[in-house]
Amino acid sequence: MRGPSIILFVLALVAADADAGEADVLDVKATKSAADTYDFAVTVRHADTGWDHYADKWDIVAPDGTVLGTRTLFHPHEGEQPFTRSLSGLRIPAGVGRVTVRAHDKVHGYGGGEKAVELPR
Repeated sequence: MRGPSIILFVLALVAADADAGEADVLDVKATKSAADTYDFAVTVRHADTGWDHYADKWDIVAPDGTVLGTRTLFHPHEGEQPFTRSLSGLRIPAGVGRVTVRAHDKVHGYGGGEKAVELPR
């Protein structure tokens, strides 16, 4: 490849990687495991394309924007979409009755679909 061919090839790779879109939270199950402590099972969808573009974490966020917990995802889930992962034993401050779950991917960051969930009492 030479000149314009290389440029077109690189642009095609970048475009293909960007096509994976943002990571979307599809479902959240919150269960109370102890006083002010919760377990979360979160289902995320993202068109992972490999190590350079995959959903790499999701967060539990308080109404004031404070990140209460993060579940790091250490590898792409190309063959498992959507996928569900859990975070257990998360302490939520007393008085917080609703949280939002947001997902993050390595290219777009945050910005996909989020889910708000009422915490069971």
